[in-house]
Amino acid sequence: MPAAARALLRTLVDAGVEVCFTNPGTSEMHFVAALDAEPRMRAVLTLFEGVATGAADGYARMSGRPAATLLHLGCGLGNGLANLHNARKARVPLLNIVGDHAAGHAQYDTPLQSDIETVARNVSGWLRRSASSARLCDDALEALAAARSAPGQVATLILPADVSWGEVAEAAEAGRPRAPAPAPAPAVSEDLVREAARALGAGRRAALLLGGRALREPALGLAARIAARTGTRLLGEVFPARMQRGAGLPVVERLAYLPELAAVQLAELDEIVLLDAREPVSFFAYPGKPARLLPPGCRVCALAEPGCDLHEALERLARKLDAGSAAPLLQAAARPPLPRGALTARKVCQALGHLLPEEAIVVDEAQTSGVMLPAFTAGAPAHDLLALTGGAIGQGLPLALGAAVACPGRPVIALVGDGAAMYTPQALWSMAREGARVIAVVFNNRAYSILELELQRVGAGRARGRAREQFDLARPQLDFVRLAEGMGVSARRAATAPEFVAALEHALAHPGPHLIEAVVPRAYAGLKLRLLPRLLDALDRLPPGVARAVKRGVAS
Repeated sequence: MPAAARALLRTLVDAGVEVCFTNPGTSEMHFVAALDAEPRMRAVLTLFEGVATGAADGYARMSGRPAATLLHLGCGLGNGLANLHNARKARVPLLNIVGDHAAGHAQYDTPLQSDIETVARNVSGWLRRSASSARLCDDALEALAAARSAPGQVATLILPADVSWGEVAEAAEAGRPRAPAPAPAPAVSEDLVREAARALGAGRRAALLLGGRALREPALGLAARIAARTGTRLLGEVFPARMQRGAGLPVVERLAYLPELAAVQLAELDEIVLLDAREPVSFFAYPGKPARLLPPGCRVCALAEPGCDLHEALERLARKLDAGSAAPLLQAAARPPLPRGALTARKVCQALGHLLPEEAIVVDEAQTSGVMLPAFTAGAPAHDLLALTGGAIGQGLPLALGAAVACPGRPVIALVGDGAAMYTPQALWSMAREGARVIAVVFNNRAYSILELELQRVGAGRARGRAREQFDLARPQLDFVRLAEGMGVSARRAATAPEFVAALEHALAHPGPHLIEAVVPRAYAGLKLRLLPRLLDALDRLPPGVARAVKRGVAS
């Protein structure tokens, strides 16, 4: 067995990388063979590279540690790019290992030859091609240090086949450090802390906007104490990488996805302090609509940029505001009643709120559920929420797989739309193979309903005829039960609320992967979306005070 590949695996495991999500090819066979010599590395096979990259993201979000991916050449990397984009936006540590042809083979421009560096550069905060077997372990350690550098990033190491199969002295590798030490997070300047204290303590209408690490303890608790002491609102970013919420945790109001509603939430602010978050802007450009969502005159204080020492900055801010002993506003325990009647997306969320178990991990990728889920699960037992950070759909199922590998003792519930589920259905096979404790809820409304709304919002009119067919998933109908069962996952279909409740109760009681196909009417999903732009336009014709009050209710 080539010493270089064996040394690489030993170096990774000694440095704390215990899981590799793989989709290997010929160029990676020496890495694969070396797995037999390193039983400490768990290799999770995936059938599509987008599953490997999305799962590595989910693993990092829940463990705080990088997993590795193993991808085959530039084409394999290309297949995984969408979820590497999401991982980059989530700012997670991830080691991306991409095999390549042997150096001497590149001159022949074979069918799989490509410019891997160009493909990788867009999603990689650190990028290197390993040039020799002797340097391979050093390259791996530098890649890990880069991935772990605050706040976390994708580090891509290109591994040519001849570097992997080369010989390297074991003695040289054995003396390497067990874990690369990332650079310490830079401290926030005293001037910024003083500016934030002024903004929050001046008696003006202010908010703390939380993102990244600020949505998790211990930073979350500190932020809540500061908000309680100063009478400040606590807001959360639209798509958090990981948010701790539920009974007993601080109450945080997430910003709405629709910019019209987010602007209502932000409308009366005089000051906003950003904690590991960026200024809120519209997800897309819309004709005649502003991209910036803050009201004119609202002052922005970026207290802790991503990568800064957030916790230390919050401690200093709390001392300046005498907030250390303040009692934060915590979410009371509450459960909605079980739903009845025909199934709708709303009733799915209601059932989840009633049945959500302790320490659940909820992966929410479905636009069908995203609007209603926060309200129904606010008082459920404390849980983690993982969202679609980069907007590239097809992340939900792989993210759930990675979270389940990272936290095998916790139930994972993934909420995905029918269209998004078809991007990476191969994740179901890996869930079955690994015995992952995942319940995948697929909202089957036979449509890309969100795109019907977006068509109107960009000013392109309503969908008719051939245009409407671009959003229609009913011809032919997707059968997610048969799809899941064909990959070894137990599955049920639910068209009524009692059927869904029974399916969810069964899945929660029986460990292992399950899929529930929630059949919800397209009319329900689409009707609310089609009416929303008209509702907002109508509200703009009301007196300003009345319009603001009604819009705030819609936003919440």
